[in-house]
Amino acid sequence: MPVVPDPHAGHAMPPATVAPPAVPDPHAGHPMGDTMAAPPAPPVGPPPPEALSGPAHAADLAYDAADMARSRAQERRVNGAVPQYRLLIDRLEVALRDGRDAYIWDDAQFWYGGDIDRLWIKSQGEGEFGGGLEAAEVQALYSRAISPWFDLQAGARYDFAPDPGRGYLVLGLQGLAPYWFELDAALFLSERGDVTARFEAEYDLRITQRLILQPQIEADFALQDVPELRLGSGLSTAELGLRLRHEFFPARAPAVFAPYLGVQYERAFGDTAAFRRASGERVGGWSLLLGVRTWF
Repeated sequence: MPVVPDPHAGHAMPPATVAPPAVPDPHAGHPMGDTMAAPPAPPVGPPPPEALSGPAHAADLAYDAADMARSRAQERRVNGAVPQYRLLIDRLEVALRDGRDAYIWDDAQFWYGGDIDRLWIKSQGEGEFGGGLEAAEVQALYSRAISPWFDLQAGARYDFAPDPGRGYLVLGLQGLAPYWFELDAALFLSERGDVTARFEAEYDLRITQRLILQPQIEADFALQDVPELRLGSGLSTAELGLRLRHEFFPARAPAVFAPYLGVQYERAFGDTAAFRRASGERVGGWSLLLGVRTWF
């Protein structure tokens, strides 16, 4: 191929472009602040005295204080401070056992009041068919809520049976423990100086929405022997029961009815057992239970 001459041969090339001199940075050497840093925390301390110098209710500055007090009382009544009541018969049952069968009402309760203060009435007792009333008691208590779950109770108790009748001062604690265990504990001081105590716990295990299995335990204690009541010191009696109930909610009835079937074992201990043997009573044994639980 013929050689083609370079058209730029012998031509002078223009000089390369020279970069302008660098301009010094006016901020060079100056420390830059952290624009993302959090603002300083406000000082921590008590509120100033001026914050507590005004009235407890600011509306009292614009309206009559007596009118505002009545308005606040009405607001409390409308929004929760309304007296309520409840009647619960936890166990009304027939106990089928060796020897004479028995009828029992236990943990019958009525309360009236609000969320904090209540009047509480309790009763329990039992007797044998064809025989006399073996035990019967009534308690009248003032109840004060000490937490969202527990009430502190104080009042009086009177035993109509067994003879002789006897009065007691009562100090108790009732409420709902973690995992939904219902607890009821009480200390009793009789008019003759005898000190006894009772502890009861139960739990509702829901098999379905209406079918509930309820284990229950109760224990009674005494500080000293009480021969006239056939009661010995220490752990006197204990009961362990298991009840399966089905709850009915009649459409036009204000109450709920829950018939149940269950078993229970009862045992006397120590001197209490000795007192029962001496009087020809049973010390312990099993019972088949047929009963109903109701409340409204």
